Amino acid sequence: MNFKIIISVIAVILSFVGYGVYIRDIIRRKTVPHTFTFLVWSIASSVTWALQVHGGAGVGSWVTLSVSLICIFIFLLSLRYGEKQITFFDVLFLLLALFALFLWLVIKQPVWSVILLVLIDVLGFAPTVRKSWNKPYEEGLFTWEITAFRHGLSILALEKFNILTMLYPVVWTIANAAFSLFLIVRRKKIPLEKTSE
Repeated sequence: MNFKIIISVIAVILSFVGYGVYIRDIIRRKTVPHTFTFLVWSIASSVTWALQVHGGAGVGSWVTLSVSLICIFIFLLSLRYGEKQITFFDVLFLLLALFALFLWLVIKQPVWSVILLVLIDVLGFAPTVRKSWNKPYEEGLFTWEITAFRHGLSILALEKFNILTMLYPVVWTIANAAFSLFLIVRRKKIPLEKTSE
């Protein structure tokens, strides 16, 4: 079996393992996803997957596809179990994600589209970061740590290396590692007992 296929399959499995724990914790009401974060991520990661396919990512795009499907599922769960406080910037990020789709499909600018999508995707993290500042235990640290590792691993599965294929996994490796560190630091500042009062 091709090395890149093996790496891609492992990364996809890690997606389901990491988010499986996250989904279990949502249903148990231990984790509270931000609805708008997962709406933005559902749109942005789906379009990014299509752009990766367009850019020749091959089996390396399987990881982004799996993440897109999982984000859609978590968005649907968050309609019932999630945080729904929506700000002006949350709506702005959603509109920018839709504009990125327009950039690619109508104006035929895939590079600018992927740059905008990845930027929006990261900015779409803002509601989750904002919520986690005071409620760091409402996010599953394991999921974010394994996601950072999985995105890093997925870079090795790419069949072509260009901005369309690499930008998303590189940025998300860094973003997930940073968010994991953020959760660790906030948990040290806010003991678990204080959050349950």
